[in-house]
Amino acid sequence: MFHEYRDVITELKQKDAHFNKLFERHNELDDLVSKLEESHADQFEIESKKKEKLKLKDEIFATIVKYKAEN
Repeated sequence: MFHEYRDVITELKQKDAHFNKLFERHNELDDLVSKLEESHADQFEIESKKKEKLKLKDEIFATIVKYKAEN
């Protein structure tokens, strides 16, 4: 995710505990969605987790853009 911002992400993960939690939760949800899809879980549950993951991705991206603008 956001490979072009790898350096910024590394910095933010070290400097910003909230960003780090967002990033970790996004990765957890990514793994969970994959497992749910493999097990043919309820589609509503899968979609709910995907929406949560997308919101986190948007927040992560907004934080990256803000950080880049300030530095």
